[in-house]
Amino acid sequence: MAVGVKDIAVAAGVSLGTVSNVLNHPDRVSARTRARVEQVMSDLGFVPNESARQLRAGRSRTLAYVVLDASNPFFTDVSRGVEETVAEKDLSLFMCNSDNRVDRENAYLTRLEEQRVAGVLVTPVDPDSQTLDLISGRGTPIVIVDRIRSRETHCSVAVDDVLGGRLAMEHLLDLGHQRVAFIGGPSSIGQVRDRHQGSLDALEDAGLSEDHLTRIDTASLSIGEGRLAAERLLGISSKRRPTAAFCANDLLALGLLQQCVASGVRVPDDLAIVGYDDIEYAGAAAVPLTSVRQPRMRLGRTAAELLLDEVDNPDHAHQQITFTPELVARASTATRSA
Repeated sequence: MAVGVKDIAVAAGVSLGTVSNVLNHPDRVSARTRARVEQVMSDLGFVPNESARQLRAGRSRTLAYVVLDASNPFFTDVSRGVEETVAEKDLSLFMCNSDNRVDRENAYLTRLEEQRVAGVLVTPVDPDSQTLDLISGRGTPIVIVDRIRSRETHCSVAVDDVLGGRLAMEHLLDLGHQRVAFIGGPSSIGQVRDRHQGSLDALEDAGLSEDHLTRIDTASLSIGEGRLAAERLLGISSKRRPTAAFCANDLLALGLLQQCVASGVRVPDDLAIVGYDDIEYAGAAAVPLTSVRQPRMRLGRTAAELLLDEVDNPDHAHQQITFTPELVARASTATRSA
């Protein structure tokens, strides 16, 4: 049977009020008495009932982050930024993985609302989902991470992905590439659309038509899909085959790189590759990967700070914060030989 506060009070020879103060207001108890009560708690294996404490206080000490894809190292780094910020406030953090599925996302959001968490961070499948409006409208603050809503109804943090796509394409054009593949999908993902648009904008500014960009759609942003995209790319005749590829994220780029190496295609001599996110594995690849860097941990920290402000500040005003990406050039891109 679990040890309760009454057991602690009897064993320590103090009142229930004293035990309560040790748990909730230790500054009100003398150091000697507090030490005796804490020793009894330790000896009897007492575990405080945090749920009951939160119920009495009418306030949760837990936040949550619903991640889009826990297998993607990008979200691991974003989560670390969230976790560090939450830990500094001595709060707990629930992590949930929607696996890019609307049904799982909605189920988690509903469950977290039922658990009365103080607030939720979410990288949603659809940033304009009505579920987000319903839950925040019922009193649970929500901050959108790595996505942008069409309406400014919530706080959000994101990166300018149109600019990121432009940076990647301009880099390849500056190196002399005029036939480039854009690899990414599905197009329902806003970041994929924005990064593709940025590459088209760069082509237009360079006076080149869309025909210079070959689009290879993928079912997901994964290493496996990158390998499949490589097979399709290498199946194009040498006269028409792109000399460079811009991938919508680093996992696709790493899969593309792996398949190229396995097929005897030299990177960057035969094919230059640019990824997106600049995850840790990008620089450690067999051919270090050029990538568009996102401030991953800063995204997480900023999102958590916005959520904490919304939870604590009655005068909170929603903010939509957009960070600027930067290109990190490595060995996977090189100047085209004459």
